[in-house]
Amino acid sequence: MTGSTVRFSEKELLPLSGLQHLVFCERQAALIHVEQLWRDNALTIDGSHRHARVHDAGPRRERRGDLVIVRGLALRSLALGLSGRADVVEFHRRGGSTPSTTTITLTGLPGCWSPYPVEYKRGKPKADRCDEVQLCAQALCIEEMLSCEVPEGALFYGREQRRCTVSLDTELRRLTKTTAARLHELVGNCETPRAHKQKKCRKCSLLEVCMPEAMTRRSASGYLRRIVDDIDSGGV
Repeated sequence: MTGSTVRFSEKELLPLSGLQHLVFCERQAALIHVEQLWRDNALTIDGSHRHARVHDAGPRRERRGDLVIVRGLALRSLALGLSGRADVVEFHRRGGSTPSTTTITLTGLPGCWSPYPVEYKRGKPKADRCDEVQLCAQALCIEEMLSCEVPEGALFYGREQRRCTVSLDTELRRLTKTTAARLHELVGNCETPRAHKQKKCRKCSLLEVCMPEAMTRRSASGYLRRIVDDIDSGGV
């Protein structure tokens, strides 16, 4: 469980979503959270629509027997210096009437309940762990806010229409905390790393802002030659 030592003030909290940006690409994270740049493309617009549908799919709090569903739950961690909203946090009723390390009580409801975060994504599982880190950060916020352990959560991928269970183990927690610290380092130092062109750049909405081809040393001379050729030919 996240420690109770307060390290950040309310004014120092960074968006929880920045962890996903950082794992995907440090330069993308810096462009968004340091330089305050953003561009939408078809993928980001579709993702935003999907998240809006999740939040608006029903009442903010809904009970279905031994399951309580809370949508758009506000999250915060002063230990990690993060804030944001969870797509969905489910609360599953467990046996007994006395809370354990993994359960809490809910006002007006009998029994003990275990929180279970669910993050919705538009595509399919990724090669890196950016989605898992974002989910784990949500769980760490929940642990700090509710003083209970959250050992597991899930990612729901729209393309495959299925949940992927994520074990919030020691390794993932360590990666999440390290990523949060790195995000604060970038923002605190106003640091924007150099661009390195990769295949995944094609899907980034900030491609035209980032210009990885121009920033990559091995292609810089070729890039400048093409600009000069365009000028000579009247293309610019």
